[in-house]
Amino acid sequence: MRVIFAGSPAPAVPVLRALVDSPHEVVLVVTREDRPRGRSRTPVPTPVGEAAAEMGIPVLKPASINAPQSLDALRAADAGVLAVAAYGQILREDVLAGWPCINVHYSLLPAYRGAAPVERALMDTAEVTGVTIMQMDAGLDTGPIIEAVPVGIGADDDAGSMLMRLAEASGPPLIRALDAVDAGELSSVPQPDQGASVAAKITDADRPIDPSRSAGDLAGQVRALSPHIGAVLRIDGAPFKIWRVRVLPDPVPPGLTADAGSLVLGTATTGLEILELQPPGKGRMAADVFMRGYRGGLTLTP
Repeated sequence: MRVIFAGSPAPAVPVLRALVDSPHEVVLVVTREDRPRGRSRTPVPTPVGEAAAEMGIPVLKPASINAPQSLDALRAADAGVLAVAAYGQILREDVLAGWPCINVHYSLLPAYRGAAPVERALMDTAEVTGVTIMQMDAGLDTGPIIEAVPVGIGADDDAGSMLMRLAEASGPPLIRALDAVDAGELSSVPQPDQGASVAAKITDADRPIDPSRSAGDLAGQVRALSPHIGAVLRIDGAPFKIWRVRVLPDPVPPGLTADAGSLVLGTATTGLEILELQPPGKGRMAADVFMRGYRGGLTLTP
């Protein structure tokens, strides 16, 4: 079957590759517009756009997938289905009515509907998340479920590793859904009301580390915001990004304690060892490397 694929970030690339390796034919890829990057502000394609170009698949980069000219391009592709994974735009009624629209969502719906399902699951210290293949409707990830695949969250997983694991797990169930569409045998079930939640987009308000919370909750926050956003701890008045931490078994005094090259934050429960951090204007570094060169007072500030 001829397939249009819509996706943008790196975690959508494994899904695209799985479709290309399947019996179905990806005839068009839709992705976000190129965006300026770096000091030169040179427009750079999305990871999906770059991968599609490398594979020789035509790429559409509309400002809006719902615009009339975008719809004309989609119709011209003569596809039987639109598959979506982390595309980044809301599909309106004209698109939803034009094709069976099958979405890959990185949670076990109805939990964590919305923009940041993986990050919010990690912040909640969940032990299991998953992939849901669903039929899209006009709501926010409210369409009926075709298949759900649980995926465990490892103790060392952060948002980056978890997103890629979920992306790798998405290919087989998505292909099964497309097989069913092609055979005219697609079935789905409505989402239950029980257990529904919304995974709101990450904002600056999610970044500050509050030592009055438990060490486990703070570790979940750090993992959720790594490796691309960064939880923030203000040390000596400066915002330090915290990339990796470890929950310690015993309580420690409030504040930051430096001992034998380790850096430990006192929390409401036990100590939280900071393993990797990033001072303002510098690169990421291990805590022991940071401590060897730092001459500040390690005072926590609001």
